[in-house]
Amino acid sequence: MSLTLHGIGIGGGIAIGHAHLMSHTDIEIAQYLLDDAQVPAELTRFDDAIRVTRKELEMLWGSIPENAPTELGAFLSLHLMLLNDHTLSKEPRELIETQRCNAEWALKQQLDTLLAQFDEIEEEYLRERRSDVIQVAERIFKALAGHDPVAHLPASQARDSILVAHDLSPADMVLFKDTSYVAFVTDVGGPTSHTAILARSLDLPSVLALKHARGLIREGEMVIVDGVNGFVIVDPDELILTEYRTRQHEWLQKQSALQDIRESRPVTRDGIEVELFANIELPEDTTLALANGATGIGLFRSEFLFLKEEELPSEEEQFEAYKAVAQNMAGMPVIIRTVDLGKDKIATWQEDTDAPNPALGLTGIRLCMAEPSMFRTQLHALLRASAFGKIKLLIPMISTIAEVRQTRRHLEEVKAQLRAEGIAFDSDIELGGMIEVPAAALTVRGLLKHLDFISIGTNDLIQYSLAVDRNDDTVSHLYDPLHPAVVKLLSLIIDTANAVGKPVSMCGEMAGDPALTRLLLGLGLRRFSMLPAQLLKVKQQVLGTDVATLTPLIEAMCDTSDSDELRALAVQLDA
Repeated sequence: MSLTLHGIGIGGGIAIGHAHLMSHTDIEIAQYLLDDAQVPAELTRFDDAIRVTRKELEMLWGSIPENAPTELGAFLSLHLMLLNDHTLSKEPRELIETQRCNAEWALKQQLDTLLAQFDEIEEEYLRERRSDVIQVAERIFKALAGHDPVAHLPASQARDSILVAHDLSPADMVLFKDTSYVAFVTDVGGPTSHTAILARSLDLPSVLALKHARGLIREGEMVIVDGVNGFVIVDPDELILTEYRTRQHEWLQKQSALQDIRESRPVTRDGIEVELFANIELPEDTTLALANGATGIGLFRSEFLFLKEEELPSEEEQFEAYKAVAQNMAGMPVIIRTVDLGKDKIATWQEDTDAPNPALGLTGIRLCMAEPSMFRTQLHALLRASAFGKIKLLIPMISTIAEVRQTRRHLEEVKAQLRAEGIAFDSDIELGGMIEVPAAALTVRGLLKHLDFISIGTNDLIQYSLAVDRNDDTVSHLYDPLHPAVVKLLSLIIDTANAVGKPVSMCGEMAGDPALTRLLLGLGLRRFSMLPAQLLKVKQQVLGTDVATLTPLIEAMCDTSDSDELRALAVQLDA
């Protein structure tokens, strides 16, 4: 009897095959007290487990296949970084000494503390790093128990195997690359989990967050994975199977067609030029961006330099990262967002905050204004790097003109300092602002008098506009990029920027959703920035669009306040 499971579709596409269940060894966490004389040996046992785990991760990092996506190496590096962080490698030692408890119990207590901190983070991407901490801790637990820390995937010789797992770590994915799996499904994971990011980069059909897939799917069972609509059909009947084989064939044809447009210029049928940029997090991500035809970097999230160490990154470390991106892009635009921390991204060097609602507190540009030394060091590094490419600056979370004025004052003072030091930089470097709160959207005309360009951060703009946390299961169904209020705000922002002749781009998830490309083109957007893996799909939509014919539908969408009516009109855009 067929069974349909609903989750989050990732990677797109359709796969049909037989299930292979992946299991991890469950570790029981013992708790016992030590005699004083036993403590030194327990500390040594813990240190040995850390060393063994580090060796295993380094071995896996060194065995990443050459054709693996850059994200794979980045996530394994993240796991090594988490392992080396004092919160996992040092603080459990203090618990062993002060409580005279065994190493497993000390690590469990520390893990519980860390997970509680992650639960309070509102930024989706960073909250989902919670699973990375769990996976690293599980490796240490296994090393303490004397188990092999490397999770072995089930051996599969079939060419149509679909991996069914509770979760997949980056290390699992290294092994996964050498298997014949055509898709995977997991019990957990969100749209910005490392599993999702890797799935997109591999362009494999996958569905996450199925909750009980491992308990409901049996080994060898026929499974259809619909990564487009986010569901899994278990044991389908012949009628469903035939229908999905047709859909799969059509999808494979589309995938093949995508490669044919790799070198095509993104121009609509009626001759409108569109710019397709990439969002990146690490300098090495530029390789994938260029391979997918990006003509610029629309968003380089500099905060990842600030999160990976216990201390603030040095100016030299920042300079080298910014310079590398600028040089890799060889004269193409590189928009670097100044550090965006505070509400959700709490670096280890930051003091704990007792703010009742960090999302509405000292965050984004507000934190930079409160920490001028940190901000000016970053500006110094960014300006130095601007001598090596076409760097532009983007400030996050602006809500007032005063914040832009203050930023410009800091920028001019740092420029004066560089001139006095005789250091080369781009004196005309452009300054842009992220429009991600309703206040900025509604006052965008005034902001544009002080900015050279703007970029719309749709993830936050939608959440703040609708007062919906899309990661809160109780209200996430209300998160709606096609809410009439969102469409009206986007129309206002884009129309205003175009009217005053200032560039406007979009770097939120909406920009990388090909189902929304025609809506955004019809609203007047001409610069999109997205995950590199989405570039060709969006380009395909651009090439097949006649913008002039969209006008009546777009006008109707902007006029309606009825979500159902707006959604029906949106369907007609792609008809």
